[in-house]
Amino acid sequence: MAPTSTMVDRMDSSTLRTLAGDAGSDDPIVALRAISRMHRELDQIEAVAVRRARNANATWQLIALALGVSKQAVHKKYGRM
Repeated sequence: MAPTSTMVDRMDSSTLRTLAGDAGSDDPIVALRAISRMHRELDQIEAVAVRRARNANATWQLIALALGVSKQAVHKKYGRM
């Protein structure tokens, strides 16, 4: 059986592909709903990746660099993990 994170990654990839297609809809309301949902999905994926990085002993500085934000911003958002 695959590790949980791998199964979650596959599910999120499939969901994101579907939502990306919907984001290109000719109907602006359908597109906006898809974009909103994509934001939520990506936030969850990011949180899992940050947790995995911290569990692998990555520093807040390294995580911040990977995300393109300041060390303070990433620590404020995820520091309670």
